[in-house]
Amino acid sequence: MNNIEALYQYCQNKKGVTEHFPFDEDVLVFKVAGKIFLLTSLKGWETGKQTLNLKCNPDYAQELRATYHSVEPGYHMNKKHWNTIRIYENEIPLQLIKDLIDHSYDLVVNSLTKKQREIFQ
Repeated sequence: MNNIEALYQYCQNKKGVTEHFPFDEDVLVFKVAGKIFLLTSLKGWETGKQTLNLKCNPDYAQELRATYHSVEPGYHMNKKHWNTIRIYENEIPLQLIKDLIDHSYDLVVNSLTKKQREIFQ
């Protein structure tokens, strides 16, 4: 994901995704069923310091942090369930970034009620 447009399209192609700016005009938030699965700073993309905050299974989050220098506990988020990924360090392969976005989206969808899940699956 080397540009914000690619990230935007990837997220918008997921079922039921909406975009928001609930904090300020810089932080772009993607939600499914009203729940956040990805946050990113537009200024970060403009300045070449692209980061993503993604929801993550706690054990997998620890594994990622141990494996990749550019994955750290979620900035301004619950550190157990969120990671911040510094894309600009070019350490993490594109496919893994997509997989982590999918993982975050799936965690949110799987936390919904059965009736809600049926809408998004």
